[in-house]
Amino acid sequence: MIRLTSTYEGGLRCRATHGPSGTSVVTDAPVDNHGRGESFSPTDLVATALGACMLTVIGIVAERHGLDLAGMTSETEKVMSSSAPRRIASLRTRITIPLPADHPQRTLLERAAATCPVHQSIHPEIDAPVEFIWTG
Repeated sequence: MIRLTSTYEGGLRCRATHGPSGTSVVTDAPVDNHGRGESFSPTDLVATALGACMLTVIGIVAERHGLDLAGMTSETEKVMSSSAPRRIASLRTRITIPLPADHPQRTLLERAAATCPVHQSIHPEIDAPVEFIWTG
């Protein structure tokens, strides 16, 4: 179990602290929802977590196979619903992998992304496609 603590600082800003490390991150409500938009919003963190989780799981599999994926990136486009209730409607992710498209571990690495815990936790009503770009 990991304990995460969030404290409301006022002005629609929170500070979340990671229990084991003490590291903290500030969230701010987005401009389109009464905030200043000066930091990640909570839903931005969901989108960020998705990309980072997929990269991490791909990295775990790559290391098992002796592959160096330094420089691999993810980009997630978050779209909020236009009708009530306000929620994430879409999380479209593009993962760029610094290996050639014909790499023998391509299928293994692409499948690994779909097994990340964040991807597995996304509600089925959220459009969450993943595109892979091979650049090696």
